[in-house]
Amino acid sequence: MKTQSVVVCGAGIVGMALALDFARRGVRDVVLLGPPPRVAELGPDDYHLRVYAISAASQAYLQTLGVWALLPENRVTRVQAMEVRGDAFGAIYLRAWQAAQNDLTWIVESAQIEHVLAQALRVYGVQWIQDTLTDFREETGVTASGQSLKASLWVAADGTESTLRARSGIRFDVRDYDSMGVVGHLTCERPHQGVAFQWFQDKGILALLPLPDTSRGHQVSMVWSIRKELARPLLDMPIESQQNMLAERLGKLSRGRLGKLRLHTPIRGFDLLLAQSDMIGQRVALVGDAAHRVHPLAGQGLNLGLADARDLARIMVEREPFLAMGDQTLLRRYRRARAQELLEMRLVTDGLKRLFDLDLPGAVWVRNAGMSLLDRLPPAKRVLVEAATRLSRQA
Repeated sequence: MKTQSVVVCGAGIVGMALALDFARRGVRDVVLLGPPPRVAELGPDDYHLRVYAISAASQAYLQTLGVWALLPENRVTRVQAMEVRGDAFGAIYLRAWQAAQNDLTWIVESAQIEHVLAQALRVYGVQWIQDTLTDFREETGVTASGQSLKASLWVAADGTESTLRARSGIRFDVRDYDSMGVVGHLTCERPHQGVAFQWFQDKGILALLPLPDTSRGHQVSMVWSIRKELARPLLDMPIESQQNMLAERLGKLSRGRLGKLRLHTPIRGFDLLLAQSDMIGQRVALVGDAAHRVHPLAGQGLNLGLADARDLARIMVEREPFLAMGDQTLLRRYRRARAQELLEMRLVTDGLKRLFDLDLPGAVWVRNAGMSLLDRLPPAKRVLVEAATRLSRQA
């Protein structure tokens, strides 16, 4: 059995990006293992429910991989400002120009990124085994069809329920927020003007992300983080009841900022988790959701995963000649490279979630006063804008 340099287990965005990165860096025997994403064909006015806020660092990485320019311009929305509001009078207004930037972030459908990555993988001739991993021991994995693969480095990019991580015995600590993220696309009465909106409430966090206009009118994508006890009845409603309930509730939560809101897609829900891992095992590295999960209030989940992929590929390819791919020295180097950023994002997202969950006397005034004070401090706002436009300090 031939020993491959790398097997990337998981064919989502992070897994595809990592396999492509290795190939572009000259690793010719990289293997991508996993079924391809299933993407439904949509009309020009229809958008996939899963969208991502792509940071400047992630955009630069996708440019390096040669795929950013392949994305259709009419499906990418530039975000030039953010409005973040508390549950009383607190508010923070962030503009890209405050950090001498043109854009804060870009909103892109998951399916569009998956499509261009798959195209690039075919161009580079990356071996893609469209199967699933069922067992793994030492350096050898077995697929559902019985195929055996051996590699110097195995990478788990197969999501929160990672088979490779579980078979490798790598620690994965999970805390359930007892909340769900409910997503769907809305038609809004007023134009969003390239602004992303977020409202922190004691019973949830609502984000409305700008999307391109359609023949229906102006459009935004909703990510509403709410308790499971509220989310599940909503998800079980007939679509007309969902439309009526959301029109009323979201109108109040958004304080009419975008006028009347109307749901024009189905809605989907996903569990919100805080998860962390040891990041590495014996000849195994974890990336993306297989390695960590954070609350989506900062919209950084995919950006963290792409930074994992970028740093892992760089460290492995730029290794000393006497070290084999997957050597524990290199894996520990990768874990150190990711540690600070992951810790900071975990503390920020979990801290904000906890802050707005507090139900103590004076808590509402304190958190809203803090937001308003921050909005009046240009140096602090510049730091926030810079944090929104780049994910990692490492090139």
